[in-house]
Amino acid sequence: MRAIRLNSPQQFVPIDLDEPPPPGAGQALVRTHQMGICGTDLGGYLGKMPFFNYPRIIGHELGVEVLEVGPGVSGVRPGDRCSVEPYLNCGRCYPCRRGATNCCESNQTLGVMCDGGLCERFVIRADKLHVSRSLSYEQLALVETLAIGCHAANRGGNGANDQVLIVGAGPIGLATLEFVRLSGATLTVMDMLESRLEFCRETYGIENRIRYESDEQALDEVLQLTGGDRYPVVIDATGNHHSMTGAMQFVAHTGTLVYVGITSQTLCFPHPVLHKPEMTLKASRNALPSDFSRIIRLIEEGTIDTAPWITHRTDLERMIDEFPSYAKPESGVIKAVVKVS
Repeated sequence: MRAIRLNSPQQFVPIDLDEPPPPGAGQALVRTHQMGICGTDLGGYLGKMPFFNYPRIIGHELGVEVLEVGPGVSGVRPGDRCSVEPYLNCGRCYPCRRGATNCCESNQTLGVMCDGGLCERFVIRADKLHVSRSLSYEQLALVETLAIGCHAANRGGNGANDQVLIVGAGPIGLATLEFVRLSGATLTVMDMLESRLEFCRETYGIENRIRYESDEQALDEVLQLTGGDRYPVVIDATGNHHSMTGAMQFVAHTGTLVYVGITSQTLCFPHPVLHKPEMTLKASRNALPSDFSRIIRLIEEGTIDTAPWITHRTDLERMIDEFPSYAKPESGVIKAVVKVS
């Protein structure tokens, strides 16, 4: 069975795997049709993802087909098309008992802490499969990215009359934008790349756009757009430690800053920057099962259009050669997907 493994940073190799075993109780055997490449995969490739270890078969943004189910499985059946919720939680720890399965103390995320879906077939817990009767495998591969943004927007907790700043217009920033937009809030997007800001204008009609050039210039534009108030909710999706600390200056007094991007670097800031405005600082990790169900419904209804997202396509034969380009902003990639089988 064909697969691709990341042996160490920047070293992908094609491999042959044994066929997976028959699914056990509560499990399903699935075929990977499409895999989305996300910032976590790029971070693992570059050696910059703190939760990553090697060697690893990547892949957690997946559109899969159910081939066989084990005893006791009733929620899915052979032939179903599914998105995969890749966070393998224990169900017993404190956050799991409270329903925060995204923050399981012993979480194993497919393709990060354990092998993922960049292979033709694998066995997974059936409760981690979310069925759609109408979405394509490409659309299903985008659900997990959108779920990250959905959860981040929920963590921000903005109201319909709030102004919200999203820093970073990569895939996670765009996913967050989708759900802040649905809340009715007034959006501003900040990024260093004009191409990404133009994508936000053309695709979503976002008129408030800030091309970051320096802290001073960005703050000046923030103050102009907010009448001097700054933003009650700021969501940083960059995963860049300079941006993540710098984003504090854009938060209004009593406002909230959400970190959805991940960095392995230390964040340093003078305490008064946080204390003086009585700022709320939050992290946003993974997503919840209800996020997946909601997103599938919104795509099926046409409320979310995934078509503009996919800018690059490849397959198993070409992926190793093409993957390095996806780590380069000048490639113009928004979302790349791999046809696995």
